[in-house]
Amino acid sequence: MALKKTSIYLDDALDRVLAQRAADEGLTKAEWIRRGLEGLATRPQRAKPTVGVFSSGIPDLASNDEKYAAETDWND
Repeated sequence: MALKKTSIYLDDALDRVLAQRAADEGLTKAEWIRRGLEGLATRPQRAKPTVGVFSSGIPDLASNDEKYAAETDWND
């Protein structure tokens, strides 16, 4: 397996946690991070949530709350 170097910035607390978790499993921090990223990259994608309950179908409830409330019977 060919490896490509990449860099990321971590805060001190996260770096310590990653190093400790890797050490607990007998791995280098780099290997532990690679395995974690591989797990994230290969898991099935979650379905995107949809709102779709308002006549517009636009999922922007917060910016149009008054308009959407008018479409319901909540104001009656």
